Amino acid sequence: MAPQRLLLLFIFLFYFSSFPSTARFITGPSSPTDLVSDGISTVKNPPFLSLKPLFSAEESCEQTYGFLPCTTTVLGNLFLIIVYGYLMFLAATYLSNGSELLLEILGPGIVGGLFLPILGALPDAMLILVSGLSGTAETAQDQVSVGMGLLAGSTVMLLTVIWGSCVVVGRCDIRDSVAVDGTITKGFHLTETGVSTDIWTCYAASIMAISVIPFVIVQLPQVLNSTSGRHLAVLIALIISVSMLVSYCVYQVFQPWIQRRRLAFVKHKHVISGILRHLKKQAFGKLLTEDGEPNTEIIRKLFETIDENGDGRLSPSELKAFIIGIRFEEIDFDKDDAVMKVMADFDTSLDSYIQKEEFVRGITKWINEAKQTGGAYLEPNAGTFKFIDQFHQQTKREHALLGSEEQSDEVVEHVENPRWISFKAVLMLLLGTLIAAAFADPLVDAVDNFSTATSIPSFFISFIALPLATNSSEAVSAIIFATRKKQRTASLTFSELYGAVTMNNVLCLSVFLALVYVRGLTWDFSSEVLVILIVCIVMGAFASFRTTFPLWTCSIAYILYPFSLALVYVLDYVFGWS
Repeated sequence: MAPQRLLLLFIFLFYFSSFPSTARFITGPSSPTDLVSDGISTVKNPPFLSLKPLFSAEESCEQTYGFLPCTTTVLGNLFLIIVYGYLMFLAATYLSNGSELLLEILGPGIVGGLFLPILGALPDAMLILVSGLSGTAETAQDQVSVGMGLLAGSTVMLLTVIWGSCVVVGRCDIRDSVAVDGTITKGFHLTETGVSTDIWTCYAASIMAISVIPFVIVQLPQVLNSTSGRHLAVLIALIISVSMLVSYCVYQVFQPWIQRRRLAFVKHKHVISGILRHLKKQAFGKLLTEDGEPNTEIIRKLFETIDENGDGRLSPSELKAFIIGIRFEEIDFDKDDAVMKVMADFDTSLDSYIQKEEFVRGITKWINEAKQTGGAYLEPNAGTFKFIDQFHQQTKREHALLGSEEQSDEVVEHVENPRWISFKAVLMLLLGTLIAAAFADPLVDAVDNFSTATSIPSFFISFIALPLATNSSEAVSAIIFATRKKQRTASLTFSELYGAVTMNNVLCLSVFLALVYVRGLTWDFSSEVLVILIVCIVMGAFASFRTTFPLWTCSIAYILYPFSLALVYVLDYVFGWS
């Protein structure tokens, strides 16, 4: 209850301290001396007595919704931003917690793929929406920079400060180019400590980099110095952005199913490689002929050693006993499922038994597949080919890159009282949505008023301050999750960061482009778009082609943040880019 009490205290102090403050002079009948000591002065501009509000910008302000307090002072508007920013942070927290509760009950498909990304981007989308709906088109054009600043600031903060911090707190010792779960003995070594992720995280980074395409399209008329095609470019970018949003949500919904299917396929490949290695050892290196072809005579003899009852065929029980006797190096899989898949590969006669010739043909097929995958490498001092071992090592690495199919620590398999949890989750989601919708407009007004009072461009206020409000809960959650120092938690952490940026680039941008198109606003955010493109493409390309990030990689992220801010300032306010 402490946050709620602190919030009430903020609102109480704010309401009674931030009403418009203006000075006025007491006037009355003329005084023969015109002295202040007479009690009344008719002097319109007294030379020494002038009571003005601290850092006053205007003499009046308009209350949002007609009742929310407002102020014309710098300190008052700063306090406004803090209070409304905290409310947006509270909304983001409710949305995040409600989404996690719902995820425990309904699973990662629809909820994790569709609802969570949209709800995570909802506070940003609300702020962008109200920034372009305020007042006349001229007012909207002035305030829409707040929305663009928030969009750029959220993207840059997630991919720089938060990304780098997750690498620092999640680092483990790196051995054989992979971070070892839960092991940190080398402190802050720049190259021998870091984090590792799975291949799905690389895909998420690639999708994030691709999601900047609408930015490129809407920016083309500015690059070509064309004014006639700007409105059409906004419409085309809007259509593509909405299409990418739908496609991304569909992909997220089906990703768990795709991941399970691919992991099952890789486990079957590992069974194949394990059986081939075992047979190679049983054959004392004679499984292959001198030219690297399958040795059918040796394969027939191996079949006879597996055929326990000597009936000339392998039953499922004999095959299972053979598979259980093979050491598969700590990769767990369903033995019965493995038997079924091997039977499906070998049993061409469909009689539920593997005949000797079927066994020979099946092993020969596997060897040829391993040869294509592993390459024909000669073992030193042996004269036999090493591609079976190469194939085995590659399947192990593929399994590691795909990650475990186990549920995360937060997912509860058997939830107690699911009805109450569902009600609580929906209530938190509704409360978070209502808070975000109610206080987005006052926050935008406060930023705009603060910008007017201080002559600081509203873009920089929204670029630096607003992302702290709308992304704080997500950032704290990501950093805490990364401290568990496991490949799975690191993969989930970075995937969520890339997913949040992707939703910024498709959902929030769609809202922004719709406002620009419907209200006939001018798109003049070249420097801001350039910053988004640079950060997304650099970090997206960097994370798309590697799964291990040594500690030194966090320096790239940390450098990008001040670089982005400086670039916008130089282009906009030194060279006048727009």
